Parts: sequence; C-alpha cells; structure tokens
Amino acid sequence: MAAAAATALESWQAAAPRKRRSAARRPRRREAAPRSSEAEFESDSGVVLRRIWEAEKDLFISDFWSSALETINRCLTKHLEQLKAPVGSLSDIFGNLHLDSLPDESDVAPDSIPRETLVTGTCHLKCVCYGIGNFATCIIARNQLTFLLLLLEKFQIPRSHCWVYDPLFSQLEIEVLNTLGVTVLSENEEGKRSIHGEPTIFYMLHCGTALYNNLLWSNWSVDALSKMVIIGNSFKGLEERLLARILQKNYPYIAKILKGLEELEFPQTSQYMDIFNDTSVHWFPVQKLEQLSTDIWEFQEEPDYQDCEDLEIIRNKTEDPSATD
Repeated sequence: MAAAAATALESWQAAAPRKRRSAARRPRRREAAPRSSEAEFESDSGVVLRRIWEAEKDLFISDFWSSALETINRCLTKHLEQLKAPVGSLSDIFGNLHLDSLPDESDVAPDSIPRETLVTGTCHLKCVCYGIGNFATCIIARNQLTFLLLLLEKFQIPRSHCWVYDPLFSQLEIEVLNTLGVTVLSENEEGKRSIHGEPTIFYMLHCGTALYNNLLWSNWSVDALSKMVIIGNSFKGLEERLLARILQKNYPYIAKILKGLEELEFPQTSQYMDIFNDTSVHWFPVQKLEQLSTDIWEFQEEPDYQDCEDLEIIRNKTEDPSATD
C-alpha cells in the first residue's frame, strides 16, 4: 500500500508542471481580451458612421427624397429670387452637382460616408440644425441627419457652414458629427440665433414651439426674416392645434408672422411617415412682410414663457438656473 501511495504521489507531482505551464499561457489570452477605451470608441463611431451611410443610401434612392427636394426647390427658388442672386440661377447650380449616384460601398471606408462635392456656385447659404436627436441609437433621428447631409450636398452648403446642436447629444455623437465635418455648437442657444444678414436655412424637425418663437424674435425684422428659410413643424399646424389666445400669449412671434409667410408641406410616404410628418418649408416674402402693420414690428419683447406649462424645450441653465428639463 505504501508503494501504491508513493506511486500516486509521484504521479500527482509529475502532473503539476503541466498545470503551471497552462496557467502561464493564460495571461497572453487575457492581454488580448480587453480593448482600450479609445479602440472601443473608434469601433462604436465606425458602426454609427456605417449606419448613417446606409440610411443615406436608402434615402437618396427613395421617392420621398426626390419629392421633398422638389418642395424645397420651389421655396428656395422664390427665396433666392427675392435675394437677387447676382450670377446664374438655381437650376445652373443644381446642374453642376454630380448626384446621379452615390459611390459604391466598396469605394467607401467602413467608418465613413460619402462626402459632398463642393462646387463653387452663386448660392452662399448657411445652415443651422437644432434638435436632431440621438442619431446613434434612434433610427428616426438618424434619418433626419442623413436628410440634412444630403440637403447640404444638394444646395452646395459646405458642412463647415452648418451648425448643429442638441442638448441630448452624447460624446460619441459629438465626435461623429465632428468626423462628418459639421460644426457642433457648444452652447444651448435656445434658438436665439441672429443670422446677421446672411441667408440661412434652419433645419429643426419636431422641435418645441418655443424654439421657433425664439428664432423669430432673434430675427424680428423684414430684412432678416426675408433671408431665412425654416424647415420644421408646420406653422399652419400649430395654428390649428393651439387655441388662438394660447398662441398669442405664449408664442406671440409665431402668431404675428402667420400672415407674413408662405408654407409648403413635405410629401408623405409610408416609408418615412413617422420621420417627416407635420414638416413644412417656410419662407418669408418681402411683399407679405411689408404689408404687416408697424405695431407688429415695434413689439420686440424677449420671450420668457413664465406662464407656459408645457414648454417642450430644454432651457439654458447658465441663463436660467431655476429652469428644469
């Protein structure tokens, strides 16, 4: 029995080195497993960019894009006519763009989407986008972003001349937007942005009513409004949904401008119904603006919304510490 025990002990001791050698190999496997936060971020941003590229490709070939583009074209043609563009015409500008097809997927890096072809033209528009949403996780927001990118390309607006803001953006989304080349605003303007005489398209889908009201207040003059185009919630729809006294009390600038604008509704298709519903293109003909009474233009009190129960926007806490989300 002693000999048997000795033999068993000898066998156990002989087997031990194999376990130690196996354990020695494990660190190499563990070293390859964890990814650095930088590598993980690059992977995540690559996934988001790929999804944007795929959504852009689908939108570009859709009937909705061609119909919506025609709607915007009708408004911008009239808008640019009143701005008296010095050279060429809108059709000339469009003719210079090469949008017959998007690049093949094989020609595009996995973490990129097609960039716009910048062609020098006569139309020097700028663009501001509010409230696009969390496009990294929400397909509706992602489609709204891809529409914006195609819009910039079609109307020859350099992405560096497009300012974007949403207080809900994650750090990942901010970095993706920087990669796409648009300018991410660092401060919540609450829509209070003056165009400073520069023709500007405001792209603000499904935003709170106060945001539109603030934008109008910040540009409350014939000269400024005549240089603006707003793609966003239908003002006619707001007029129909809100009681007249509520509209006039809480959103006076929207109420006052209803007779000074023209509006064209976006087309409705089943594929993009939930994404671009209740969306219209608004522009402000000089003739209509000049017909508004002098009293309308003299009223320029800054909105405060103290008595507004359902504000629908996130306030700038640096200006209004008591405001809540």
